[in-house]
Amino acid sequence: MLDKEGGACYGGSMNRLPLSARAQIVVLLCEGNSLRATSRLADVSINTVTKLLVDVGTACQEYHDKHVRGVVSKRIQCDEIWSFVYAKQKNIPSRPGGTKGVGDVWTWVALDVDSKLVVSWLVGGRNAGCARAFMEDVADRLSSRVQLTTDGYNVYLDAVDWAFPGGVDYAQLVKLYGEDPKSERRYSPVICNGTHKTVRTGNPDKRHVSTSYVERQNLTMRMHMRRFTRLTNAFSKRVENHAYAVALHFIYYNFVRMHKTLRASPAMEAGISRTLWSVEELARLAD
Repeated sequence: MLDKEGGACYGGSMNRLPLSARAQIVVLLCEGNSLRATSRLADVSINTVTKLLVDVGTACQEYHDKHVRGVVSKRIQCDEIWSFVYAKQKNIPSRPGGTKGVGDVWTWVALDVDSKLVVSWLVGGRNAGCARAFMEDVADRLSSRVQLTTDGYNVYLDAVDWAFPGGVDYAQLVKLYGEDPKSERRYSPVICNGTHKTVRTGNPDKRHVSTSYVERQNLTMRMHMRRFTRLTNAFSKRVENHAYAVALHFIYYNFVRMHKTLRASPAMEAGISRTLWSVEELARLAD
C-alpha cells in the first residue's frame, strides 16, 4: 500500500517515513490538529498518522515512566479534566460487545507549581480506584515531602492517605458555585461565589492552597489536543488512541515546548533535562 507521496506506508516491516516527515506530523498533532487535518496538511494517509500516533505515544508513556522520577518539588496541584470517547455517556448506543472503553473519560493531572512540570497523569474513570492509582503514581515520582492541593472531590481523601501515609501536607480547595446564568444556560459556566480551604493532613501553608496552575494546564490541554475541544467532532474513537494522544501531549509540553515565563521547558526547570528537545528528538523516541 502506498501513501499519497507514492512511498511505502509507515510502520511494520515497510520503509519508514523520513524523520522530517515524522516530525512534521508530530508537531501538527501537538499543536491542536485532528488526525484528518494532519493527514491533509502532511499529505500522508490517515492510517500513517494513526500508526505514528500509536508508536510515538507508546514511546512517550515508556519514557515518562522511566525518566520522570525523583522529582524535587515543594508544591503539587492535582485536578481532573473531562473528555469522551466514541460518544458522550448519555448518548452511548446499545451495541453488541458492551460499551467498555467508550463514554466519559477523565484525565487526572499532577503539576509541580514551581517548574510547571506535569509529574503524573492517568486516563480513566472518575472513581476511587483511579484516584488511588493516580496518587500512588504521584507519590512514587517525588523525592521529598510536598504540599498537595486538590479540589473538593471526596475520593481524594482515601487516595492521599493511602499513597502518602503521614508524609504530605494536604489541603482541599472547595469552590462554592451559584446558579446557572439564566440567559445562557447551555454554554456559560456557573458562577463561582467563593472558595473554602480545608486542611486534611499535615501543616499546609494556606497561602499556597490553590489549583490555579493545574486548571490553567487544563486550558493548555484543550488548546493543544483536538480531542479535548468542547463541542468537537474530532473526539477519540478508541480509548487507547486517546491515551496515546495524552502521552504525546505531555512529553511535548514537558520537554519540547518552551514555557514563556520560565524561558525553558518544564523538564529543564525541574532538572530532568539539560537541553530543550527538538521535535525530531521527540519523533525519534519511537525508534
